[in-house]
Amino acid sequence: MAKFNRNSYFRWSIYLIVFSFWIFWLIGLRVSAYDRFIVDDCLADIRNERPAALVLGAAVYSGNVPSPVFADRLDTAVELYQAGLVRKIIVSGDHGGPNYDEVNTAKDYLIGKDIPANDIFLDHAGFNTYNSMYRARNVFKADSLLIVTQDFHLARSLFIAKKLGVDAWGCRADRNFYMNIKNMKNREKLANIKAWLDVNLRVKPRFLGSSFDLEGDGRETWDKL
Repeated sequence: MAKFNRNSYFRWSIYLIVFSFWIFWLIGLRVSAYDRFIVDDCLADIRNERPAALVLGAAVYSGNVPSPVFADRLDTAVELYQAGLVRKIIVSGDHGGPNYDEVNTAKDYLIGKDIPANDIFLDHAGFNTYNSMYRARNVFKADSLLIVTQDFHLARSLFIAKKLGVDAWGCRADRNFYMNIKNMKNREKLANIKAWLDVNLRVKPRFLGSSFDLEGDGRETWDKL
C-alpha cells in the first residue's frame, strides 16, 4: 500500500508540473498575442496625432546617464514628437529614492533634445510596467497612447494597456544591439505571467496621488524645488 501511495504521489506530482507548464505557456501565448498592436514603422504608418507617447523607464548609470536601452526609447519618443504624432511625452520610471532617478535623467535628456519643458510629464512611481500603465490611465487620464519601448517588451505593455482600457499602439525603440538582450527576453516569460495576474486580480499600485491634465503644463509633475 505504501508503494502504491508513493507511486500515486509521484504520478500526480508529474501531472501537476505538466499542467502548470501548460498554464504558463497559455498565459504567455495570450500576452504575446498583443504584438498585433505593434506598428511596423510608427513614423510612416501612424496617421492620427495622439495625446502622448509613454516612454517606459529603464536603467540609468551614475552621473544621470541613461542606459543604451533607455536612450533609444527617449530618442524614439523625440522623433514621434518632432513628427507631430504626439503632443506630449510621459516618462514613467523608478524614482523611489534620492540616489536613483530614471525620470529626471530622462527629463534632462529630452530637454537636451529641444523638447519643450511644458510637454514633458514625469511619472515618478512607474516602478514596473503594470504601475506605469495603470498610472497613465488613472493619474494622467490617458485614453490613447503610443507606447515606446523595445520589441521584446511591447506585447506585455500593450496587453496591460488594452486590458486597462487604453487605446494603445506600440512603437519599437530597437535602434541598436543590446549586449544583455537574451536575458531581457528570458525575463519576459515570467513577467508575462505577473502581468496576467495583475490584470486579472485588478491590482492597484501602492502610489497613485493627484491626477494631471495632459493638456496642461508637464512641469507640474516635476520635483518641487
